[in-house]
Amino acid sequence: MKKFTAWILFLTLLSGSLYAQQSLNVMTFNIRLQTDSDSLNAWRYRKDKVVSQILYNEAHIVGVQEAVPAQMDDLRLLLKNYRSVGVGRDDGKNKGEYSAIFYDTSRLSLIESETFWLSETPSVAGNKGWDAAFPRIVTWARFSDKLTGKTFCHFNTHYDHMGQIARRQSSLLLMEKVKLIGKDKPVIISGDFNATPEDEPIKLLTDKKNPLHFTDTRDLASIPAHGPEGTFNGWKINETGNPRIDYIYIRGDIKVKKHATLSEIWGIRFSSDHFPVMATLIIN
Repeated sequence: MKKFTAWILFLTLLSGSLYAQQSLNVMTFNIRLQTDSDSLNAWRYRKDKVVSQILYNEAHIVGVQEAVPAQMDDLRLLLKNYRSVGVGRDDGKNKGEYSAIFYDTSRLSLIESETFWLSETPSVAGNKGWDAAFPRIVTWARFSDKLTGKTFCHFNTHYDHMGQIARRQSSLLLMEKVKLIGKDKPVIISGDFNATPEDEPIKLLTDKKNPLHFTDTRDLASIPAHGPEGTFNGWKINETGNPRIDYIYIRGDIKVKKHATLSEIWGIRFSSDHFPVMATLIIN
């Protein structure tokens, strides 16, 4: 009887350990807004490609950028086991681009979520910050992992493409908000930062001298990163010279198993003018 009890205890501990080590697939994806000026690269010709990349790679969380309301409707319809959080950047409701988070409901439970603006007044909807050309937002969510019981936060954003001051100040504000909201829990940060690793906004985020800094998942992957380093393709087939402006960062006790830039091509067509970036994580 003692041996049987010990064996059951061993299996229980082993099972708990295996569940605790279950990995989480995180994706950031600038899906390119819907505009007919894109001709054969318009959304109606590629939305199935965006969805197939998400589903085939079994992403549990996807931070999307540039999604306008009609695209959000399409994704909600086509990603059947997913739900989303986020609001339009222009009015805090359904107007303008979203920096939304889609999550797999079979794996994750939503605890709470909110959106703030990258500006001097983060709680005021529609405000442009500093020298930005457009209102810019961060959508965040707190999740509970149904498989492991672990809780964590995910922040998703899209920095301004014009305002240099805005990008700098956005990094400072984002780090403060991640610390305030995430506290000491593990945090994932994804987005299109419109800046390369050599640019000031990224250097601010990854400065190890700053206790609020983030760590780039590409640098921590247990195996060499897969795919090209550049993440913006501009609809062009180009093996070199593409800038890296899309990132997945972490803060806290998270292990990075894999990192990839997914550069699939259908004939001569891409799913977006950005490649999706994916990281496989273990939240400790």
